[in-house]
Order: sequence, then C-alpha cells, then structure tokens
Amino acid sequence: MMLSVVDYTAENAAQEFVTSLHNTGFGVLKNHPIQKELLESIYENWAGFFASDEKFDYKFNVETQDGFFPTTVSETAKGNNLKDIKEYFHYYPWGQVPAELKQQLSDYYEQANSLAATLLDWVEKHSPADVSEKFSIALSEMIAQSQRTLLRILHYPPITGDEEPGAIRAAAHGDINLLTILPAANASGLQVQLKDGTWYDVPGDFGCLIVNIGDMLQEASGGYYPSTIHRVINPEGQDKTKSRISLPLFLHPKAEVVLSERYTADSYLQERLRELGVK
Repeated sequence: MMLSVVDYTAENAAQEFVTSLHNTGFGVLKNHPIQKELLESIYENWAGFFASDEKFDYKFNVETQDGFFPTTVSETAKGNNLKDIKEYFHYYPWGQVPAELKQQLSDYYEQANSLAATLLDWVEKHSPADVSEKFSIALSEMIAQSQRTLLRILHYPPITGDEEPGAIRAAAHGDINLLTILPAANASGLQVQLKDGTWYDVPGDFGCLIVNIGDMLQEASGGYYPSTIHRVINPEGQDKTKSRISLPLFLHPKAEVVLSERYTADSYLQERLRELGVK
C-alpha cells in the first residue's frame, strides 16, 4: 500500500481522495486552502505556551473536557497500559483559552471546519449508493454547528531517557470521530498500520494535510470506510532533543446524530471516553 498525495486543486481530486480513504483509511492533500503562515505562527506561539507555567492556569474541566491536559493525565490508548508521552490543550469555541491566542485558533478552526465540510461532501458524493444511503443525514450536516468538534493542540516534549520503558508519544489507536484533519506537523513520526500488521510512515511534508477516518464514520458507513490504527513513534538521534507540536481537528457530529442502529454520536462518544479513562 502506498498513500498517494492528492492535489486538492486537481479535477479528479475528490474521487482520488475518497478512493484513498476507502482503501487505506487515510488521505493526504497538497495545495489545500489552509494558510501555511497561520499554521507556522500557531506552532510557534503554542510551543511558547507549553514551555511556560501559564498552562497550569488552564487545567481541563472534567465535565466539558476543555483546557490543558498535563502529561500526568495524558491518554492511555485503548488496549494499552502505558500513558502516551504528551501534553495537550483542548480548544472549543465556547471553552477556555488564553486571550492572546484565541483569535488565531478561532481563525484556524473556521478554516479547517470549512474544508472539512467540503471533504465530507466529497465522501458522500463518491460513496457507493448502498453506503451513502446508510447516512441518517448528509455527512457535512452532521458536523454543522456541532459544539463537539475538537481542536487539540498537542505537545510532544523532547525525549530525555527518563520515560517509562515502552512508552511512546502516541500508542497505536483509532480515532473516535468522523474524520480527523491534521496539518503535517513540524516533525515526522506518524505511522499507519497496514492490513498485514506492518507500519508505514505517513508522508508529511510541511504544507500537506493528512486526513484519516475515525470510528464514527466506520460505524456510519457499515465498515466501508476503515478507521485505521495509527501511532506516533519516538524520534531517534538529534530529533530526540526536539519537541513536536501537532494540530489535529477531530470532527464530531452533533450529539443527537444517529450513526447506526446501535449508536447515536453521543452514546458512542461517552462509551469511548470511559474506555480511554478520561471520563
């Protein structure tokens, strides 16, 4: 399997992108409309935030899950018993965020959500009829005005050698949501698991956008779109001394959206949060 990079501006971009999602659970886009300068500035500003003690003033709310999550409460991936080596901040438009960083995040959140709606329309338009008819409402409508779409600013600190043996930056996991949109970060490390169990490096040249299927879209499509297992491995050599900022947007449907006969978006989310140990 190779993950081909799809040119967002190409005439056949939608078909190629959706084919990649079906075959691999991932799609990679270049020449997309999200501004590189905005991303570079966010990476720089949030590296400063995570390096400061100000982050502790924004400790996360257990009920609403917004704010700063320190390494001590970082996620343990489903099926794992070691915490990931990371800290992160959960941004929602309605949630807490440092005032000086809010406008920039808000701009990115809007740009990424707008692009996401386009990509979900692509998925719906290029799905087989028997798959698209499973969707209870249009995919882009599922996320419209959703209060649950989450922007996570992730910080993977430098590797010091004092980490728990076997722990990595993000253990193998699938995402919970419909789609995850991830601008290529300022360092490599993201890998996807192939069907034969081997790991493949996801192409991540700065300027690319990496999109992967989440469990909710797998559920809603009856398995046609696979929620692929992925991880972030620890760097080697000189890269160990570098921290890594990552900016995934997790597209969550409105709570009442029906995913399947078994689940609404809300019942699915609550089940998974309990499994992750953060609820």
